[in-house]
Amino acid sequence: MEESQSRSSQIIRKTGETDISLRLHLDGTGESTISTGVPFFDHMLNLFAKHGRFDLEVEAKGDIEIDFHHTVEDTGIVLGCAFAEALGEKKGIYRYGSGLFPMDETLVQIALDLSGRPFVDYRGPEGVPHIGDKFNFTLVEEFLRAFAFNALCNLHVSIQYGRDPHHMAEAIFKGLSRALDDASRVDERIADRIPSTKDVL
Repeated sequence: MEESQSRSSQIIRKTGETDISLRLHLDGTGESTISTGVPFFDHMLNLFAKHGRFDLEVEAKGDIEIDFHHTVEDTGIVLGCAFAEALGEKKGIYRYGSGLFPMDETLVQIALDLSGRPFVDYRGPEGVPHIGDKFNFTLVEEFLRAFAFNALCNLHVSIQYGRDPHHMAEAIFKGLSRALDDASRVDERIADRIPSTKDVL
């Protein structure tokens, strides 16, 4: 995929549990190449890129023979780091993004602030069944937490209602990407300024 040097990042992270390489371009068109070894997670990251208009490449190898936890969480860490690096000083960004995001019978509310102060409030139903045979729905929250704390953003996610776990996860990933796209856009009126009275984010 074509990529300019501005608002882009490349992160490589290797641990005893995962080996992840990720490239991100904020001002893209939604192109993606995703390979994590976890098919449902690949699907979520592809639609994350598509609906946020982010160009995203992810290659992750993890101990999925044990379970998917380390791969999903560590990919969240790397994606969060990539956003933080690509945003740089955050000059001119709108900073906030929010909305209500439907997916069939599901409705999800997301609000975020690229504040530099990480926080996550996640509210969803308990005991949501696995997606397919293997993907534990609790991994969605683990991904959100890993992402937010490494992107240094304040993130609130609330599943207002829903029944199908696939739909709930999809609404979250799509909504997160749309809110991030809104928050990371540059307002040309203040393109050379940081949107904070502190002059730092």
